[in-house]
Amino acid sequence: MSSDDRQADFTVSPPALHPGLRYKRILLKLSGEALGGAQGGLDPDVLRETASELAGVYRLGVQVGIVVGGGNIFRGLKGAAAGMDRTQSDYMGMLATVMNALALQDGLEKVGVPTRVQTAIEIRQMAEPYIRRRAMRHLEKGRFVIFAAGTGNPFFSTDTAAALRAMEIGAEGVFKATKVEGVYDRDPVKFPDARMVSTMSYDRFISERIGVMDSTAATMCRDNGMPIRVFKLAPGNITRAVMGEAIGTTVGGSSA
Repeated sequence: MSSDDRQADFTVSPPALHPGLRYKRILLKLSGEALGGAQGGLDPDVLRETASELAGVYRLGVQVGIVVGGGNIFRGLKGAAAGMDRTQSDYMGMLATVMNALALQDGLEKVGVPTRVQTAIEIRQMAEPYIRRRAMRHLEKGRFVIFAAGTGNPFFSTDTAAALRAMEIGAEGVFKATKVEGVYDRDPVKFPDARMVSTMSYDRFISERIGVMDSTAATMCRDNGMPIRVFKLAPGNITRAVMGEAIGTTVGGSSA
């Protein structure tokens, strides 16, 4: 155990569980675009609002692992489409997620949430390497664990990393906070009468190629029975989701 861990053991006690909690351990997927706000990059106001929201979730006693995207800084697929080598481009995208993770860690610690950043590629001067058992230990001690650099492999999205980490840490669901209210029966940008669906089966989610999560991640969740909750990153929504309120879209099961 590191000296940092020993010190934290004496100074941090996990908050007591709120009696009304529906979920006690979750994997939260935050897109880079959500952290970037309307202007892209890193929006300090969005970062502060997100950290404040997560501080409320922390006080409920929820154990939270977070996977962050990097699309607000650099997206590997976009670089490849512009002529870059796909592997090189994806590694650049992984570094973008590390930047977002460090920014989120700073925001969380300023509002009193103890955190650790773990990366799938080694950057020891800034973060721990991803070690599953160590991540579990951090969660049990009440620390939020931010997982950066995706899976550490090119050609895999941060959605896939979120599904993988959710299963590795024994989360009760993947919570994807996005820019939309949930999953719609068709593209709401093109069709004003599009209707949001409150529940959807894994098979429909995969077969209709719903754009909010890639098929590899969705298939992994289906094959391992990991529920997916899709909702808008807006004030109060993460809290409402962990309390079990019916917001956004829940993906799971075999019915339509």
